[in-house]
Formats: sequence, structure tokens, C-alpha cells
Amino acid sequence: MPDIHHGSRIDVHHHFYAPEYLAVMGEMGKRPVVRDWTVSRSLEEMDKNGVAAGVLSLSPPGLHHVGTNETRRLARAVNDHAAKLRSTHPSRFGHFASVPMPDVDGTLAEIAYALDQLKADGIQLMTSYGERYPGNPDFTPVMEELNRRKALVFIHPLAPVCCAPSLKWIAPSLFEFTQDTNRCVFSLLFTGTLARFPDIRFIFCHSGAAVPILAGRAAVMGVGHQFADKLPNGIDYELQKLHYDVALQANRPALAALFAYVPISQVLLGSDYPFGTSADGVRGLNEYGLKPEDLGAIYRGNAERLLKRTTDDR
Repeated sequence: MPDIHHGSRIDVHHHFYAPEYLAVMGEMGKRPVVRDWTVSRSLEEMDKNGVAAGVLSLSPPGLHHVGTNETRRLARAVNDHAAKLRSTHPSRFGHFASVPMPDVDGTLAEIAYALDQLKADGIQLMTSYGERYPGNPDFTPVMEELNRRKALVFIHPLAPVCCAPSLKWIAPSLFEFTQDTNRCVFSLLFTGTLARFPDIRFIFCHSGAAVPILAGRAAVMGVGHQFADKLPNGIDYELQKLHYDVALQANRPALAALFAYVPISQVLLGSDYPFGTSADGVRGLNEYGLKPEDLGAIYRGNAERLLKRTTDDR
């Protein structure tokens, strides 16, 4: 956990680009905001918006597209690079460690290295790996280990293989990313993964995408009864204990759905920098009219509690 200055904001959704990752990003790496990213620009954005610390993570396309033989090496290089950034700026950066999913054995080894040796603040997963989602039984050993460690797990969306090509003239980040968040959450929910591994502390992006709305739809349709053996405490119990950042989706309709469904304690500030800025979230949250103490929890208190517990659990 970074040594955060009292009273300042924490951005739990802040991207960084190790040279090794840039080299394999393909077209995504050619986007100006990615290609021109620097640590100094990250710090400048944070300073402008009262952000004391950002928790570093990878943006899409993720590591898995490079092939099994390379994912282990690439994950290690990315995590070592993040550790160097943290050691150079210990009060400014935390880190969600990348893992070589869907390589289960490699992922288990990298979880141990990242959390035990590098002291990462948590683990990053992506919403999908080809046609497999995190609730897939193939990934049970990973969930068992994350649960044993009571890990903080940040899950970032990407363009799914199933659907993005069908409207390829529209940027997948516009809607397919959020749709994949919905698929991922329902994968974890209806396979019983959330119920079986209750000590994993999940963070999902973009105000939970459509999760707050789809949860009500599932209840009306009686879906919870269909999966009763996997949801002993019901749908709402599992989804309302997840955490959600507001990156790129701190608009009034999205926030209204989120705040109607989950308590303030589950909401976090996120920027999605360099694709967005903390100013987007701060402006939207301030305009929503929350109480000062609720804003304080979202801007700092909730993230600080999660990050501190991660440190205490080691």
C-alpha cells in the first residue's frame, strides 16, 4: 500500500505501460494516449486532480493474446517494471499485478511472486480469456488461491472474442467492454464462484456496467431460484458485496443505478487514465449531490480500507 498523504484522493484504475507490454500491444499501442504515456504525465494528471495515489494496472488487450509460451515472461517483466515505479514513487503508486492467465500453473506462480516478493496490492484479471470467463471451472485453482490469500482482485474489461467483430466499425471500448463486464460478473455469480470464494475482494470497472440493472431483471425472471444451489444467500447478497469504480461512467444515470443498488462503501474513484482523467469522476460525483462524508469515502476511505487490509493480511 502506498504511503498516502492524508485527505487526498486514491485512483484505483490507473494504467501504465512497461516497454515490454507496449511492444506486444499491436494497434492499441499505437493510440497516441498510449504511445505517448509517461510517468511524469501520470503524476501531472494526478496532481491536477488532487489524487495522492494511483493503483497501476494494464489496459487491454491484456497478456493472453501473445500466446502461452510468452505470457509468463511478459507478466514477470510487467510486474517487475511496476515494482520499480513504486519504489521510485512510493507515496504515489500502488500496483495490481498481472498474471499469465489462462495458464493456471503460471498464474499461481506469479500470484505468489507478486504478492510475496513484490508486495503488490492485489491481482489483476481480465473479464475474459478467449471464450472462457473467470467463473470457468478451469480457473478454480486460481480462485482457491486468491480466496486463501483474501486477495484484492481488480477485473478490467476488454473486447470479447464472441461479439466485438460484429460491429467492428464501432470502437469496442464504447460498449463491448462494459458488456464483457456483465458477462464476467454473471460468470462468477451463476457458477457459484462468488459464493464459494467469499474472501476474494473484487473490484469491477465503470460503475458496474449494467450489473445493477441486470440484477433486478434476474430477480424478476426468477433466475435466482434456478441457481439456488449456487447462490445460498441470493443474487443481491453476492453482487452488493462487490466493489465498483466510477471510471468513465460517473454520469447521473449510471451513478443513480449504482447508488440505488450498492452502499457507498462499495464505490471507488477511478480515472481509466490515460483514456480518462480523475476530473471526470470527481465532476460527476460532485454534481450528483452526495454528502461530504460519502464523497470522502469514495475519494479515499473505501480504497484506503481495501488497500490497508491487503497489507494487514500479508
